[in-house]
Amino acid sequence: MMTDACKVLMIFPLFNANSFWNYKEACDLAGARYPAAPLGLVTVAAMLPQHWQIRLVNRNTEDLTDADLDWADMVMTGGMLPQRNDALHIIAQCHARGKPVVVGGPDVTSSPPLYSAANFQVLGEAEEIMDDFVAAWRSGARQGVFEAPMGKTDVTKSPLPRFDLLKLDQYLHVGVQFSRGCPFSCEFCDIIELYGRVPRTKTNEQVMAELDALYALGYRGHVDFVDDNLIGNKKALKKFLPDLKHWQEEKKFPFEFSTEASINLADDADLLRSLADTNFFAVFVGIESPDTDSLVLMQKKQNTRRSLQQSIETIHKAGIFVNAGFIVGFDSEKGSVAAGMIECIEDTSIPVCMVGLLYALPTTQLTRRLLAEGRLFSGSEQTQSGDQCTAGLNFETKRPRRDVLNDYRTVLKTIYDPVAYFGRVRRLGRMLGRKRSHRMIKGDLRSFMRLVLRIHRAGPGTTGAFWRMMLDCALHNPKALPYVVMTSALYLHLGPFARQVVSEIDGEIENVDTGHWQAPPMLKPVPAALVPA
Repeated sequence: MMTDACKVLMIFPLFNANSFWNYKEACDLAGARYPAAPLGLVTVAAMLPQHWQIRLVNRNTEDLTDADLDWADMVMTGGMLPQRNDALHIIAQCHARGKPVVVGGPDVTSSPPLYSAANFQVLGEAEEIMDDFVAAWRSGARQGVFEAPMGKTDVTKSPLPRFDLLKLDQYLHVGVQFSRGCPFSCEFCDIIELYGRVPRTKTNEQVMAELDALYALGYRGHVDFVDDNLIGNKKALKKFLPDLKHWQEEKKFPFEFSTEASINLADDADLLRSLADTNFFAVFVGIESPDTDSLVLMQKKQNTRRSLQQSIETIHKAGIFVNAGFIVGFDSEKGSVAAGMIECIEDTSIPVCMVGLLYALPTTQLTRRLLAEGRLFSGSEQTQSGDQCTAGLNFETKRPRRDVLNDYRTVLKTIYDPVAYFGRVRRLGRMLGRKRSHRMIKGDLRSFMRLVLRIHRAGPGTTGAFWRMMLDCALHNPKALPYVVMTSALYLHLGPFARQVVSEIDGEIENVDTGHWQAPPMLKPVPAALVPA
């Protein structure tokens, strides 16, 4: 039987509410509903036959109705690990209404057995296997597994995403992608397992076409390059940036860019200058730990043999502010790490720090090692309650678990105290070498007024710390004002969120102290050579 027409309902699952990344209050200030748009789904949508009808429902921004499901011939869903609970719920909901479900994305790729209820699994990168899926569907198949080789997909074949399916005003930022993969081999990271260690880049023309499409749809403002490591292929990036700068100049700089990169970005003055000239304003950097032994154990040697403070200051002075990731719970921690981590965060003047508990993700070197050592808890892979901030340590720690938890809560409580947080924002404001003024877009002034009226909600002491910082920035570096305002808005989420996590960790510590916490059973040890990569 040949099926030439199809109604496809794409459903983006809810992220667990208990997450560092949901920034709900900051979204509300800007009149948005969620930080980031679902780039993966709208890219897959572009791989389907043009005459198929496609609708997108993002469960983070809108309700999924029975009418939506009744309309569809097929449902496509999937995403990341913090979306697992809702993705499984969607699969069950679709089956209850007799709708076949296709699931894809990094979580099903890492843990296919957990998604066995789905009719179809699309594992790995979709570009080179979606044609096979479509052919199977058209021939009448209603179940199957389609798998791409890891890290091999030619991204120059990736189509222009269907940005037209998005309600662009619902998001703080929209994503585009230049490259996939990362050249490093961090033990705890699944990026290199899913997308490889050889960064593959799109053509300049591809990315320009994506920006043209967003511009034509009327979008202006924040665009995030979602690359695993934007500078993973420096040669390609340096060829791309002049074209991007020319495009920005031609369009009078409609976009401000953010991205993720490794700390060695600080070593290349020309590249930093090019990024700033192109209007990159923020970069997420995985610092993980200030302890050299921990960095060596996790195979993050690019962070060693350098002054983290000097590296971050160099990036700040180039006009790009740093957000950073830190992790507590590495085997190499010989004693309390709280004081050293707090000192590092304060010395580098990084306001927004995602501090998490170490979590062994399914397809990582860390998980394979812990399995071989018989230290990985069983059952932890089934459900997810949040992210690294609220769900971590799914293994037997080398240090006493209580000590690890206590270090973690000490770091969070200290760095998200309002005086400490806005002190770092103040120092960032003085350092930030913005050459280009922020492009005012509709709603900026309204968002600022909302922030002024709501800043007290973030907790005692916040209002005074905020205004002292604002005055300091206005006097010493007024070009940085839009960016310290942006960072202040995030505190409406981060301050209360940190206190909530601290309260949860206090409960975990109490359970350890009273004997109510017992280690789950361990998974049976498996020699590292026999654990699937």
